Amino acid sequence: MAATSQNIQGVQSNLNLPKKELILEIELNGKMKFEYLMDVIYRQLGICHKVLSVNVEYINGRSFGSVQLYLNINSADFEQLEYYLYQNKLLSTTVEYVCRKYL
Repeated sequence: MAATSQNIQGVQSNLNLPKKELILEIELNGKMKFEYLMDVIYRQLGICHKVLSVNVEYINGRSFGSVQLYLNINSADFEQLEYYLYQNKLLSTTVEYVCRKYL
């Protein structure tokens, strides 16, 4: 029971962090399938995203190319995602997305 309450507190503290809009580009180098990566980001890490563009080629069942994702994410979740990408040797580039609003 103690572990469950700690998990709930961790999730609640992440909800209070400010979110940023980012565009994340990930280079696929054949080490991980594109579909598996999207599943990990959404299901295991719990990060909702929108796919902006995909340029993936499959060679012998391996994924090569790049994908751009739109994320509205807090800093803790982004650090977790960056660590996962680093751990799996996937290169990524991040650009902060700023939308201008005209009145």
